[in-house]
Amino acid sequence: FTDGVMGGVSSGKMGLLNEENNNFIRLEGNVSTENNGGFIQIRHEISNLSDELRRIKLYVRGNNEKYHVFIRTKKTLLPWQFYSADFLAKNNWSNVELSLDDFKKSGFLLSSRILPSDIKSIGIVAYGRDFEALIDIKEIHFLN
Repeated sequence: FTDGVMGGVSSGKMGLLNEENNNFIRLEGNVSTENNGGFIQIRHEISNLSDELRRIKLYVRGNNEKYHVFIRTKKTLLPWQFYSADFLAKNNWSNVELSLDDFKKSGFLLSSRILPSDIKSIGIVAYGRDFEALIDIKEIHFLN
């Protein structure tokens, strides 16, 4: 997805790549805040998570830029509703752990706490400022 759905001019692409027998997804492109835009993202649908889950662990590498994880739940009905947490994607492969308690809601109508069984999707997002995005995602795990 890009901000083109709402008139923005950011451009991006996703690719499934293999390097040294390791499969991963790459999100890359130009994020532009021009014309009220400012994001590119990849998203994956999720269901049937246990309410015991408390953390998300990512195995990623990138271009030393800040990226975001967006979570949508059964209660985020509008396109601009989500929960978000940010992280740094370093040049080398590294693990990033985010607590569900660290996620911030996008609006006052949402609950302050994410119920894992309500999670519908997770997105990796380049967002909010002008920059060249390049992030590789090898693994995403939900942990107790």
